[in-house]
Amino acid sequence: MNARQTSLLGAIVVLFLLNCLSICLYFYPLTENRSPLTEATSHLTERRSNLAGDRHHPARPRRLKRWPSLPSYLPWTQQPRPPVNSCEAYFGNGFTRRVDLLPSSPGGGGGGWFRCFYSETLRSSVCEGGRLRMVPERIRASRGGERLEEVVGREEDEELPEFEDGAFEVEAGAVDLGLRYRYGRGRKLLKGDLLDMYVPKGDVDRHRMGELLGSIRVVEAGDFHCDQWVEEPTLLVIRYEYANMFHTVTDWYSAYVSSRVTGLPYRPHLVFVDGHCKTQLEETWDALFSSLRHAKNFSGSVCFRHAIFSPLGYETPLFKGLSEEIDCHGAPAHDLQRNADDQKTARLHEFGEMIKSSFGLSTSEHHNMISASGYNVLFVRREDYLAHPRHRGKVESRLSNEQEVFESVRIWASNHLDCKINVINGLFAHMPMKEQVEAIRDASVIIGAHGAGLTHTVSALPKTVILEIISEKFRRPHFELIAQWKGLEYHAINLRGSYAAPSVVIKKLGNIMRSLNC
Repeated sequence: MNARQTSLLGAIVVLFLLNCLSICLYFYPLTENRSPLTEATSHLTERRSNLAGDRHHPARPRRLKRWPSLPSYLPWTQQPRPPVNSCEAYFGNGFTRRVDLLPSSPGGGGGGWFRCFYSETLRSSVCEGGRLRMVPERIRASRGGERLEEVVGREEDEELPEFEDGAFEVEAGAVDLGLRYRYGRGRKLLKGDLLDMYVPKGDVDRHRMGELLGSIRVVEAGDFHCDQWVEEPTLLVIRYEYANMFHTVTDWYSAYVSSRVTGLPYRPHLVFVDGHCKTQLEETWDALFSSLRHAKNFSGSVCFRHAIFSPLGYETPLFKGLSEEIDCHGAPAHDLQRNADDQKTARLHEFGEMIKSSFGLSTSEHHNMISASGYNVLFVRREDYLAHPRHRGKVESRLSNEQEVFESVRIWASNHLDCKINVINGLFAHMPMKEQVEAIRDASVIIGAHGAGLTHTVSALPKTVILEIISEKFRRPHFELIAQWKGLEYHAINLRGSYAAPSVVIKKLGNIMRSLNC
C-alpha cells in the first residue's frame, strides 16, 4: 500500500469515527439516564417546534395529547426574568429560582434527580423529579374516583391524604451515594427549614402537598423496586375543595401553569393523590390532560420516569387575589408581544382558550357571539344538587327571587324591538361541561347571582360583558377580579338583602345591550 492509499484509508477511518460519534450524540438525550438539564432543553426545543408548526419535531408518544394552538399563547421562558409582583410573575412564569435538591449524575451515570422552581411572588414551588417511586399503601386516603352516590356521608378526613415516610422515593445517583454515610440509608429529600422555605404552609391548616414532598426519601438503586413504570411525564395533584367550580378552576390553572413552567412538550398524564369521589368537574380534567387516574387505584408500587408536583390551588393568583392586591389588567397577547407591560396579562385568556380547545371548541378571539338568531344573554342559575358526600343537596340562596328575575328578563327580551335577544337558561348543574363552556363562549352578556358558576368567565371572549347580582352577605370580589384580569367589561348590582327588583336588573341590562348596539 502506497502513501496515497494509506492517507485515503486514514481519512475514511476518521470520517467513520466522526459519523459514529454524531449518531451517539444524537441518540444520547433519548436514553433514560439523561440529566434534568438535557431533559429541560429537549422539552423546550420540542415545545417550540410544536408551536411553530415544525413537521420535523420528535414523534409524539401515542398516549399523549398535543398542545393546541392558542391565539393568546406567549412563550413561558422569558429573558429577562419577570420582576417580582409583576403580572407575568403572578399569572405566568414567576417560578424562576431553581433549586437542585438531588442533582443528576454527571454524564447521565444513572439514578434519579429532583428540583424545584420557587416563585417569590406566589411563595410556592413547582417541583419535578425523575425516577420517582410512589407506594400507594403508604398513602392513607380513601380509594377515590367512586360514584358520589356510593360514598354519601364519608368524612373529608378520609379523602384528604396522609403520607408515611417513603410514600414517595427517588433513586439516588452515583453522585449522591456518598451522602449515605452522612444521612444514613433512606434519607429525606426535603425537611425542616428547606421544606418551609420552598413549600411554605401558607393559608391552609395542613399543606398536604408539603407533607407529600416531606415524605420523599432518597434510596439506593438496590432498594428502588418498581411493579410498573409510567414512561411519560405525569402531574401529581392534591385537591381540597374539588366540587366547587371556583376552587377547581384554581387547581386547573395550577396544573396548566406547572406543565408550561416545566416545558413539557405534550400534555401530561395526571394522577390525583387524594381520595375524593368523582364529580362532574372531572370532565374538564379529563379534557385538559392526556389521562386521569387516582393514586390509590394503582396496585403495587409505580415508578414515574418524570413526575411534576402541582402547587395547591390556594397558591394561585386566582385565590391570592382575594386577600392581597394584584393590580393587573387583561390585555390582548399581540399587544403585549409588541409592548411588554408589567401591569397587564394575557395569561387568563390563554388559559380560557386552553379549556375551549380541550373540548374541541373554537378559540378564535373573533368568534361571532352574535348568532343569526340574535344576541345571547346567558343567565347563570344556582340549582339544588348533590355536590359532594357531605352536601345536603341544597344550595344557599343568594338571590331570593332568582326565578322571578329570570322570568322578567326573558319576557323583556322577547318584547325587545331593537334587536333579537335570546335569554339562555344556564342550568349548569345539569349540563355537560362542554355545553357549559360553549354557552359561556357564545354569550354576549353573562348575568347571574354571585356563585361559583360565574368562574366560567375564564373562558369568555374578550368582548363579553359581565353583570353580577350581589346580595348583601356575599360582597366578595371573585368575579370582578377575573373580569379585570381578563379585561372584560364588568357591572354589578349590589343588593340590600337578597331580593333584586326585576325592574332594576332590566334597566341595567338594557343599558348594556344599548352599548352593544342592540
